[in-house]
Amino acid sequence: MSEAAATTQQDVGQLSYEQAREELVTTVRTLEAGNLSLEDSLQLWERGEALADRCQAWLEGAKDRLEKARAAREENAEA
Repeated sequence: MSEAAATTQQDVGQLSYEQAREELVTTVRTLEAGNLSLEDSLQLWERGEALADRCQAWLEGAKDRLEKARAAREENAEA
């Protein structure tokens, strides 16, 4: 992994879900506009992939928390 890619992933890893989602929306719009060089497009695409992964990780974490909360509620209801 290149130093720039490692920095990008570390930076993305610090974002909240809302921050990552908003930046991802902006990234997609910029890419769709198509006014970038190939190199800039590739760098932005890589950033977008990292942002999408961050959002997915947040969503999976939220799903796990909900499932645990439901299981605990059901366990308490049975007791």
